Amino acid sequence: MNMRNMQDAHLLIQGASALVHQQHTGEEWMVTDAMLAGSRIEQLSSPLQNRRCFDSAVFDASNLLLLPGIVDLHGDAFERQLQPRPYTAFAHDIALADTDRQLVANGITTAYHGVTYSWEGGLRGREAAVAMLEHVNQQRHRACADHRIHLRFETHHADGVADALRWIAEGKVDFLAFNDHLPSIAAKSAQPEKLATYAERARCSGKIFKERLQYAQSRDECVWDNITALAGACHQYGVPMASHDDQSCSDRERFDTLGVGISEFPRTQDALFTAMALDNLVVLGAPNVLLGGSHSGSLATIDAVRSRMCDIMASDYYYPSLLHAPFKLAHLGACSLAEAWRLVAENPARALGLKDRGVIAEGCRADLLLVEAATDGTVRLVATIAAGKLVYCAEPERMMAHFPYRMTA
Repeated sequence: MNMRNMQDAHLLIQGASALVHQQHTGEEWMVTDAMLAGSRIEQLSSPLQNRRCFDSAVFDASNLLLLPGIVDLHGDAFERQLQPRPYTAFAHDIALADTDRQLVANGITTAYHGVTYSWEGGLRGREAAVAMLEHVNQQRHRACADHRIHLRFETHHADGVADALRWIAEGKVDFLAFNDHLPSIAAKSAQPEKLATYAERARCSGKIFKERLQYAQSRDECVWDNITALAGACHQYGVPMASHDDQSCSDRERFDTLGVGISEFPRTQDALFTAMALDNLVVLGAPNVLLGGSHSGSLATIDAVRSRMCDIMASDYYYPSLLHAPFKLAHLGACSLAEAWRLVAENPARALGLKDRGVIAEGCRADLLLVEAATDGTVRLVATIAAGKLVYCAEPERMMAHFPYRMTA
């Protein structure tokens, strides 16, 4: 295929059963050919209407489903590449390159990395946050997936507010969540083994970690001022916001008054019902679906989906979950596959202001997945296309290069 530049490159995906977005009726399944030009979906038709002549590579997608690429609003599994074992720390360029391969091999074409900026230090301290922001920016031009920053700001981290405000103003933050894990950490730190785990992640001794914890607790009176300042900056620079682990009606209501319209992993029915009543978006975990419930005592995602009280699913700590959870939800009858896929593609894209992806439609970014689905609710990823490029392929024999495809008026 003649690839003088990206705009000259064409890929024809032939014969897939595609979840196509219709302007007035939403997603519909149809057997279609999809012509990609550069990074965009140029034409959808069955068969393609001939318009002009060019050389096109062809991907035989017969017996496969064609789905929009996954948009992961919250994923922090990259931390395991940076610190896979206690007291280890690997270079960000290596860790992010491996993370990029994991993402596209699991169908995630847009990833918001949950970078926690906390009073804890270490893996979730200032040095680690700065390195992550810098390396994500540096590798954008060579990564397969679209990598973005989801800054998870611990609200007791008063000394980090100035940094976060500067990063927001500099355009380094794509999404911000307000976290408050201090009460949970304080309670668990009374157990020696838990304290050791936290200290290992913070790369310090147990004694020093306790001192950091006590200092953060002493800043309790600053918390709402911190939240208000950061919310104001996010509004100014157009950064979407979420609150994390809402415990009560009042938690969600207070954040809603600041224009924080996303409730990320609400922990109680009261918080969930309040979010729905306020027309906020609710994010729940996809691993929760695969495990049959929450491992931490939170709400069951499948129950919320069945009750139409979940708008978005996130990978949280396990990237493969976003590909498999929608098929399990559909198999169990919680919703249709089209509805379930909306939770991992269209809905997160819209929540984050990404109008060019999340659906299969002409003119949209060509972030696409080709999958083989089984009747038992399991699924196998065959290929991932990100911005028009084939970045993962488990069956290369389906690709036929240099195929002359005539298109006339």
